[in-house]
Amino acid sequence: MAVLKITTENFEQEVLQCEKPVLVDFYADWCGPCKMMAPIIEEIAGEVTDVKVGKLNIDENMEIAQKYGVMSIPTFIVFKNGEVSKKDLGAKPKSAVLELLK
Repeated sequence: MAVLKITTENFEQEVLQCEKPVLVDFYADWCGPCKMMAPIIEEIAGEVTDVKVGKLNIDENMEIAQKYGVMSIPTFIVFKNGEVSKKDLGAKPKSAVLELLK
């Protein structure tokens, strides 16, 4: 499955109302560590079937980033049943991101 582009317009439907867990990568186009994580997030999206994977550009969707206390990027938040389940930040190996999904 491809990485879903999460925006203010689709956040409620794609993340909060989703039946399965959702990993959201909060990023910005100018962020070096975010660019390093992009291929890893793409890989995970192609491998996991029980989790939806999305990316949210903080510059275009500031209100959502502020609502969830995203102060530095990349920040990874796993939502389950519309609630924050896990949160982690900074560039990390694929194994660490996969660990968030457990």
